[in-house]
Amino acid sequence: MTVPLWLWIATIGGLLALIALDLVIVDRKPHEVTTGEAARWVIFYVSCAILFGAGVWLFAGHDPGVEFFTGYITEYSLSVDNLFIFMIIMASFKVPAIHQHRVLLVGILLALAMRSVFIAIGAALIAQFVWVFFLFGAVLIWTAISMLRNKGEEEEYHENAVTRQVRKFAPVTEDYHGHKYTVKLGGKRMITPMLLVIVAIGSADLLFAVDSIPAIFGITQEAFLVFTANAFALMGLRQLYFLLGGLVTKLVYLSYGLAVILAFIGAKLFLHALHEYHVVPDWLDINNWVSLGVIVVVLTVTTVTSLAKARSDERKQVAA
Repeated sequence: MTVPLWLWIATIGGLLALIALDLVIVDRKPHEVTTGEAARWVIFYVSCAILFGAGVWLFAGHDPGVEFFTGYITEYSLSVDNLFIFMIIMASFKVPAIHQHRVLLVGILLALAMRSVFIAIGAALIAQFVWVFFLFGAVLIWTAISMLRNKGEEEEYHENAVTRQVRKFAPVTEDYHGHKYTVKLGGKRMITPMLLVIVAIGSADLLFAVDSIPAIFGITQEAFLVFTANAFALMGLRQLYFLLGGLVTKLVYLSYGLAVILAFIGAKLFLHALHEYHVVPDWLDINNWVSLGVIVVVLTVTTVTSLAKARSDERKQVAA
């Protein structure tokens, strides 16, 4: 799949237009995002992703189309597991409800910009060295094992190195000052918690990219599809945060499902690398139709069983 420069420019321009639309409509007047409003925006962004994927399918062929949809579903599902961390960060910084949308918007835009660098580096490495597939596969399998080991442990937010460095750069005000990032108090320029929490969200998402970027490279090696799948997944993530709310904590088996998906894609990367070295036969190089089927089935099973367990637990509490 050869992607001309004009298509890159048009795609990035279209994504920026969507973001501008979001800013004008949703963030024109800071307010608490309602469930209904979030649901409409989630449907809008998912529809945009489907239309884009349909365009890829129509103009580039069914293989790139399947790769985009498989990558998009994978990135979106991995992002859902990260919402719980975002909730912890929001609570830790005591972000007012009316400003949470802007925090997520700017933080995720920052994350997408940083992910773009990862994608460019990953695409360049894969184009030159087959052994990179072994490295990415190992990262995914290790992440899957870590997710299973850490399941059930209490999640607690600790500021990372990036956030701590920002604190050292300038003093931080005690209170929020609307959606301002810096203010001048007593003749001294200070940053507000608004800027700090945006950095925390963006840098936390960058850590999540350690597993999500290798995962999507296990599905497609086309940088254009990797970037757009990440962009649509991240853009829809903000509204999903407000839509799901406490429901995220009810998806108790989601981590297990994501661990299975990451391990599966990790194994696929190993097999692909071995196939490139002519060590295994063609039929062991897993195609993307199989990948899409496995991912959809695993996510469906884990979601259904999680919600069933949540309902069962609620009934037990009522009975008690």
